[in-house]
Amino acid sequence: MDAFSQLIAGFETALTLWNLLYCLIGVTVGMFVGVLPGLGPTTATALLIPITFGMEPVSAIIMLAGIYYGGMYGGTITSVLINTPGEAASVITCLDGHPLAKQGRAGVALGVAGIGSFIGGTVSIIGLALIGPALAEFALRFGPPEFFSLMSFGLIMVIGLMGKSLVRGMIAAFLGLTLSLIGMDPVSGAIRFTFDQPFLLNGLDLVTVAMGLFGLSEILIGMENLATSERPAKVKGLLPERSEWKGTANSIGRGTVLGFITGLIPGTNSVIPTMLSYSLEKKIAKDPSRFGKGAVEGVAGPETANNAYCGSALIPLFTLGIPSSPTIAILLGAFIMHGLTPGPVLFQTNPNFVWAIIASMFIGNLFLLIMNLPMAGMWAKIAMVPPKLLYPIILIISVLGAYTVNNDLWDVGVMFVFGIVGYVMKKLDIPMAPIVLTFVLSKLMESSLLQSYKLFEGDLLQFFHRPISATLLILAFIVLIFSVTAEIKNRKSKFAGDVEM
Repeated sequence: MDAFSQLIAGFETALTLWNLLYCLIGVTVGMFVGVLPGLGPTTATALLIPITFGMEPVSAIIMLAGIYYGGMYGGTITSVLINTPGEAASVITCLDGHPLAKQGRAGVALGVAGIGSFIGGTVSIIGLALIGPALAEFALRFGPPEFFSLMSFGLIMVIGLMGKSLVRGMIAAFLGLTLSLIGMDPVSGAIRFTFDQPFLLNGLDLVTVAMGLFGLSEILIGMENLATSERPAKVKGLLPERSEWKGTANSIGRGTVLGFITGLIPGTNSVIPTMLSYSLEKKIAKDPSRFGKGAVEGVAGPETANNAYCGSALIPLFTLGIPSSPTIAILLGAFIMHGLTPGPVLFQTNPNFVWAIIASMFIGNLFLLIMNLPMAGMWAKIAMVPPKLLYPIILIISVLGAYTVNNDLWDVGVMFVFGIVGYVMKKLDIPMAPIVLTFVLSKLMESSLLQSYKLFEGDLLQFFHRPISATLLILAFIVLIFSVTAEIKNRKSKFAGDVEM
């Protein structure tokens, strides 16, 4: 059966009443957390995974995926109307989106953002449908050495590209690696770092760790600043002027390509394509001085890149089982909890599941376009909900969610511990993405490394005798050298600036 026929079969599953309902719930929750400053899709996905335990796997992943890409839409609205980004990827939108709102053109900013997001998201889903099966078939050639090299490349990308400091990124990655070693060795069965606590024999649970790092820490940070934001601007006139259409369309096209390509690279996140898109649009503009003062292209390009990234970031997950961001890592955990293993054989062993998820993303993007444009003003008002009412509700949901993971108060305690850890890390500006990604991938890396060691009979130089493995390791080494060089340059320039002062 070709991809088109399988996609039609996927739509038959996705268009059932319950799956439509779960898709609508997912994108609605995503929009809701997107407009709430600081929460974002990672937090929402982590908090709501326990709710899906009793659901069918297809319905559960449809809802969680809806939260993921729905959150990207929601962050745009408050960025434009009240200059408050709902999540990190929407920070760039504030630069030109809010100035447009001050000029009485909030509708135009939201209109081009919504249209661009829909186009970028839809094209990336088409890319997932077209490229996914072919990449999965290619990935069947991967053995333990190739998987180890690929995961090493992805983790080095995470360490090098996330955060303002390579040292901080390495600290976070080392912490995630250490946490992943707790429990039973997957190969030898040896007990490690349990301190004679039976609760730790199976290791730490990804859901409770993520709920603490991303959910509870946001509550603690948010409680420090309970001030309400400015009132949202009025929304009217959703389409740009005729003279702006050509530039807007070109920005959307460039953002789509840039976001899609970025999503295919392990270790990136949604902030990177938005920054690259904004820099590109400003660089090629005839009048760069317009940017930061209300340039429509400064909204259209980054918002399109943001949502194009979301769809393509699922390709490494579906075909290789490699998460490329914290939210995708949490989705990976949801897959495993529902008895599914993302990777090369997923398209073969569970084709109905895969194509139903892809089809639901088309439907979810259409839901979001309808919800985004006419209802933008209503969504912005949600951001005005007093934090003193909002945070207790989120805290209660967090505690209940952590408890239902294993029906054990131990998990609630783990969540609170990692909530404090996440709070401290945010204060120290240490990125948390490397922790989650390293935590998820380390056991897979360990198994792949040990299998490769036995396969090569102890000769680890054999990694470089296999073309795919050698290429990935060389790329990882290049990224590491680049990151170290950039870190040294940054420290020298900072030291020179301090000396001049």
